[in-house]
Amino acid sequence: MHFARFRHGHRESYGLLEGDHLRIVQGDPLGEHRISEDSLPLSDVTLLAPVRPGKILAVAVNYPSHVASSRPLVKQGQPLAVPQLFLKPPSAVIGPEEAIILPADAGPVDLEGELVAVIGRRCRNVPSAEALDCVFGYTCGNDVSARRWQRNDMQWWRAKGSDTFCPIGPFIATGLDPRNLELATRLNDVQVQKTSTNALVHGVAELISFISQVITLEPGDLIFTGTPGETPPLKPGDVAEVEIQGIGVLRNPVVASSDVTP
Repeated sequence: MHFARFRHGHRESYGLLEGDHLRIVQGDPLGEHRISEDSLPLSDVTLLAPVRPGKILAVAVNYPSHVASSRPLVKQGQPLAVPQLFLKPPSAVIGPEEAIILPADAGPVDLEGELVAVIGRRCRNVPSAEALDCVFGYTCGNDVSARRWQRNDMQWWRAKGSDTFCPIGPFIATGLDPRNLELATRLNDVQVQKTSTNALVHGVAELISFISQVITLEPGDLIFTGTPGETPPLKPGDVAEVEIQGIGVLRNPVVASSDVTP
């Protein structure tokens, strides 16, 4: 199933995708809800970020193909043995077709296409063998990253957490096996990243288990699982797309902060 969050007029709701329509979901898909008989054409709604996360964790250097561009985070050219996580603030979240805004003094800002796990139930100290039972579904994510700030700041709060630096969507897909999904990222219709999630150094189950030893995960929390290969820089006028098998395409235009009306 594919769940969406959308706006229709002044109303925000959740919907279940059926062809080119959304059946209205009464309640929250991650909690108590009922799928009604009412529906709306996709063409009549604006898709929003499919979830409002309480917290967002992301993994650094989690594909072997991304190691070469990630020094000095890795030693002797090898992926890190222990997952290296950082936090992105919920305020950075945007949805499909919303603009990624490049801060004026950020320097190079890269796109990072990623599989994102959406937590479906509260979990703490969960073993890897049971961790996937804690997942509600998966969505596409773009871990937008300001490289100069990432290199020079002591913390990554602005490099990874600036407003609009966390696009997610377009849907949350349930029932997927995260261990073998095709991921492709495009910049202006040119493919710039391609991989299968079977190349992840630390898989979704391992990440959930590792995180839950010290942080309680709650429904709606997000785990960005890492990006492959090289991460090209964005410039105003670009269009970034992240496509993941079984989920869909997350598309976001890119603008300069000077072009945004306060």
